[in-house]
Amino acid sequence: MTENLRNAIACADWWVHPTGPTNQITDVPGVKVGHFTHKSGDTARTGVTAILPHDGNLFDRPVHAGTAILNGFGKSAGLVQVEELGEIETPIILTNTFGVADCTKALIKRTIAQNPDVGRKMATVNPLVMECNDGVVNDIQAFHVTEAMVDKAIDNAGTQFDQGTVGAGTGMKTFGFAGGIGSASRRVKLAGGVHYHVGALVLSNFGQKSELRVLGQKPSAPVAPASPAGEDFDKGSIIIVLATDAPLDSRQLSRLSRRSSAALGRLGSYLGHQSGDIAVAFSTQNVKARDGDAVYAGQFVSESCMNAFFHCSVEAVEEAVLNAMWNGQATPSYNGKTLPEFRAFYRACTA
Repeated sequence: MTENLRNAIACADWWVHPTGPTNQITDVPGVKVGHFTHKSGDTARTGVTAILPHDGNLFDRPVHAGTAILNGFGKSAGLVQVEELGEIETPIILTNTFGVADCTKALIKRTIAQNPDVGRKMATVNPLVMECNDGVVNDIQAFHVTEAMVDKAIDNAGTQFDQGTVGAGTGMKTFGFAGGIGSASRRVKLAGGVHYHVGALVLSNFGQKSELRVLGQKPSAPVAPASPAGEDFDKGSIIIVLATDAPLDSRQLSRLSRRSSAALGRLGSYLGHQSGDIAVAFSTQNVKARDGDAVYAGQFVSESCMNAFFHCSVEAVEEAVLNAMWNGQATPSYNGKTLPEFRAFYRACTA
């Protein structure tokens, strides 16, 4: 069962901003998350995670979005058009590196089923699929991810979801430990008593064990220094998805995405050479139909208020990574290795 790290250890003084009701990305009203976890035999340790900005027709009612390529060592699909148009028009799918093609095809087919003229009388669709390499424990060359898994993850989407080694996070590694899907949220209070939420969900697969910082401190148990023959350097990738119910435009959402790199630094990452680190942010506000009025009105947050959102996004991403690790379960691999559990390691360090 998912457990927030803050409920298990004394960390109330480390973070400043209050969480949302469940401390998950789904504290942003309308957002849903679903997983499909695939474990089979000795080779399959993988899956798919779906994030729905809303559960309507996203192609017809896209959401404002922004991106930040923090480190471009990655094979995601759809980011170029999101950056150009500032919109997301499909569910956001997370999976492993070699699963991108099948997930992309699944999203295209699903969009056509909802909008039969896509690609004929209407524009083509921009499926958004992002990835990390789970090949440490999953036999990625076996191409376990299928189109059907995408549909199942979307159909499973709800406001409550598991974290850790589930869905796309099943085979992921974080700072040397099992850790994949993590989430957290923050409440943003603006002048006049106006409140909004910022939620984060991460697919966490990065980090060098000897550099790990938990609440600003290195765990006390000794770890080997980095060396070619010892532990891995900082590599593997992280996908960061930020959601908010604040009326931010695509430029502001790109600014929010870029700030997530500060959270990775707080955890001890230096965004190493083979770490594909990508952030995407979207707002559930100011959504309009594709065939709506040529000009439409919308409210937007003042630039002078953005610091509160920046701070909340950094806190939420940092805690989301720690929640991914805290909920990760020891994962045996196809090649005989096992990723250990962070929770047991940390409790031993603080005993």
